[in-house]
Amino acid sequence: MRQRPALTPLVGALPSTVPFVGPEAQERERGRAFRARIGANESSFGPSPRVIERMESVACDQWMYCDPDNYELKQAAARHLGVRAENVVVGEGIDGLLSLVARMYVAPGDAVVTSLGAYPTFNFHIAGVGGRLVTVPYENDKESLDGLLAAVTREKAPLVYLSNPDNPMGSWWEASEIIGFIEALPETTMLVLDEAYGELGPASALPPIDVARPNVIRMRTFSKAYGLAGIRCGYAVAEAEVIRDFEKIRNHYGVSRMAQIAGVEALADQDWLHSVVARVAAGRTRIAEIAETNGLKPLPSATNFVTIDCGKDGAFALKVLQNLLSRDVFIRKPMAPGLDRCIRVSVGLDHELDILAEELPGALAAERGN
Repeated sequence: MRQRPALTPLVGALPSTVPFVGPEAQERERGRAFRARIGANESSFGPSPRVIERMESVACDQWMYCDPDNYELKQAAARHLGVRAENVVVGEGIDGLLSLVARMYVAPGDAVVTSLGAYPTFNFHIAGVGGRLVTVPYENDKESLDGLLAAVTREKAPLVYLSNPDNPMGSWWEASEIIGFIEALPETTMLVLDEAYGELGPASALPPIDVARPNVIRMRTFSKAYGLAGIRCGYAVAEAEVIRDFEKIRNHYGVSRMAQIAGVEALADQDWLHSVVARVAAGRTRIAEIAETNGLKPLPSATNFVTIDCGKDGAFALKVLQNLLSRDVFIRKPMAPGLDRCIRVSVGLDHELDILAEELPGALAAERGN
């Protein structure tokens, strides 16, 4: 029997799991496509026509490497947020930036605080560097600011993760409450404030950008409101020295030439962004109406999805999800205790929400015994 090169003890001890099973993998297993793809919080409305036109015009230039400095996109993001380019780092979506943050601030055995049921890819990256996750239950379907702060203080955690607006529940805190949380944190604890859905919620949920504070990293993405999930591009905003620390370890050729160009054009077309935000709001209303028509409770949402309380336990909600999958409707659900009574439906195109309206009664009837 051949011998094998040894993994590091850390990687060898990790389970062979991934944060998400994509709809493509599910379609391959099922042998057919979904009719409604409303589970991954993508924007079915797509990118701006201006972005598409620009991407088409530069398709022939993709033989060139990307700009490893991400110069134009950093300049555009800095202008957009009213900061300097030295306060911006570009990465392969927020997921790629989270991986870098884990490497920057977490040593093996360090406690890292997050909410129980929050974005699982963050947990995946913390496990990959040997961090010890400390999870805080949600309170009233919102991440608990007091609970997170208490855990950080108790554990002397070097890193804490908070998303606002939140995934998977769609809830949010007002800016004043986020600012209070930041001010109460120990100066030695870095906060990752994930604002992937920031463009889709109320403006009152986003604190002013403060790049003077060295223990806050705010993250944005082109995957949600800008309709560019497939290009894998996002950026972080922070104090200049923090950004220089990213430069020590980031993949300088990780963000493609096409992604950088698309990001610049997306930021330039704010009219399109505003139109998408309006369509998302209308879609949330439609999903809520479908839920209420079927005796379910939609939760308030500041994102491009609606989390729906199925009114029973996690096993019931899981069956509803599975029944919808069998009816070719791709959705997802929270899995953490207390949140698992819900399903989560992304805003989709009108015909996709029509399909949801047609199939949800049957998916529920199969479990209600109607």
